[in-house]
Amino acid sequence: MSTPRTARGCDGAGGRRCGVRRCGGALAIVAFASTVAFAQGFGTPISETEIAAWDISIMPDGSGLPPGSGTPEQGAKVYAAKCALCHGPEARGGTNAALVGGAPLTTGIDTPKTIANFWPYATTLFDFTRRAMPWQQPRTLTNDEVYALTAYILALNKIIGPNDVMDAGTLPGVRMPNRDGFIVRFPERMP
Repeated sequence: MSTPRTARGCDGAGGRRCGVRRCGGALAIVAFASTVAFAQGFGTPISETEIAAWDISIMPDGSGLPPGSGTPEQGAKVYAAKCALCHGPEARGGTNAALVGGAPLTTGIDTPKTIANFWPYATTLFDFTRRAMPWQQPRTLTNDEVYALTAYILALNKIIGPNDVMDAGTLPGVRMPNRDGFIVRFPERMP
């Protein structure tokens, strides 16, 4: 049996493109495993359409960002309704991590890491929020809600202004405070 199109040429870490539009490696591995299982009489093969529904990765340069937009003001309303219970009313922490504040990482390895003092790209905030939040109902937020929440959290951290609009054009241009604090594995994929 030949290697399925979605796994051919994939290094498993997204370093090379395979048959999937933007591969983080995992989708190609899932497609390959599905094809092997089907060949052995288990399950059904995964179609390109089924893979596309889960291909929601956002790259640091903004590749993969969906249509939509949001402002900090809109995000404040979404946050109050869907996030404050876990992250606290002012995003300073509750039963789960704080989303604002944080001392500079120069104070030592034990410094609590927050979005403002650790995350290198604003697109990562969008990607994580869309993929994993709210924790009890992941992937239920609309694209506009995720853009609005991203704008709200960035504004709380004073990374963007209170009236800035976040969308696929503006979000990749946000310069995070710790952007240069990482060794980049794929510099050609960075904005």
